[in-house]
Amino acid sequence: MKRIETSEYHPLYFLAALGAGGLTVTFFLYFLFLVPHPGTPLVTADDLLALWARGPEWLRPLLLLGVGGLLAMAVLHLRLLVWNLAHYRRWRRSEAFQRLRAGNKDVALMALPLTLTMTINVLFVVGSVTVPGLWDYAEYLFPGVLAVLLALGVWALRLYGGYLARLMMTGTFDFVGNANLGQMMPIFAFAMIAVAFAAPGAMSQSQVVNAVGLFFAIFFLSLSALLGLVKLVVGVQAMLRHGISAAAAPSLWILIPILTLSGITLVRLIMGLQHGFGLAVPKPALFVLTSVILSLQILFGLLGYVVMRRLGYFRDYVMGDLQSPGAYSLICPGVAFFVFGWFWIMFGLVGNGLITPLTPAFFVLLLPLMVVQWKSLETLLRLNRKLLGKTPAGCCAGG
Repeated sequence: MKRIETSEYHPLYFLAALGAGGLTVTFFLYFLFLVPHPGTPLVTADDLLALWARGPEWLRPLLLLGVGGLLAMAVLHLRLLVWNLAHYRRWRRSEAFQRLRAGNKDVALMALPLTLTMTINVLFVVGSVTVPGLWDYAEYLFPGVLAVLLALGVWALRLYGGYLARLMMTGTFDFVGNANLGQMMPIFAFAMIAVAFAAPGAMSQSQVVNAVGLFFAIFFLSLSALLGLVKLVVGVQAMLRHGISAAAAPSLWILIPILTLSGITLVRLIMGLQHGFGLAVPKPALFVLTSVILSLQILFGLLGYVVMRRLGYFRDYVMGDLQSPGAYSLICPGVAFFVFGWFWIMFGLVGNGLITPLTPAFFVLLLPLMVVQWKSLETLLRLNRKLLGKTPAGCCAGG
């Protein structure tokens, strides 16, 4: 990866690392939902080793492909994260940073806690599939995870609180320049923190850890929902009055990952309340919940695609010569749609006996998700070559 000039850097470059982290999770989902793991809520290295030893021979190449893709994307995520942190450190001392803070664009700084929260997810899934016996120590790790997430949550609240307080005191919000959904970045970050808190809340066998995780998941999910409603109304109103620019058009897809994170948080809350507090969960409710969220994702996905096609965004910013770090925001919606598609299939359909795993109908539903995963990976690698000068080492192994 090349070193770019400080004046050319922008916090949206963190979305490259975020996208690679999301792609790491996409490989993990194949193991999570298709490899039996009756003793643990997550698939572990022990489950994969057992399948390798006792499973059919034709499964071994698929296991290697899945683990290889997961590790390659995790390495790419960490490389892009380190690259961004180094550039961000220099950029903070520049005039470009002061100009960003003086306007309404400093909301992009929320990409930092957003990406670092994804890093926790990446380390979690990598450890799960590569370290035998790790789950035996999960209950000792959960309090530390909660502490780190709380620190990230407080940091995110301080970043956004300062931004929001300044706008409310000065009344300097630029409705013309923000005629898009880019102001939803904080909602994205809070939803990411919420879903991370919900993980130990759903999986811990300690009711205290369970309750703490669920409380903060509810807190950040509620904050995300409230702010999301306000920002969505403001953004849509500004777009209808002033129109959306081509460079900002990918922001129309930001609702897709927000919906995915919110939906997974709700599913984890339900599961946590089920095993921690004895909640009886009707399976048809999960079908309704996942179907509503998937429907909204398809709606916003089609709307954003039509707008970006008409504005020539894919032609100019992905395939063409125009360069913008904001193009990396195309990756997360694809990852998010893939992830929640799995939740819809497994919790909404399989969970209600509507389809059976590994049948022709199952693979027919899975095929569009795999296409979206591949297109997201292809787009990330293309943008890396275009914006960072060359394809970062380690990424090709995941392709």
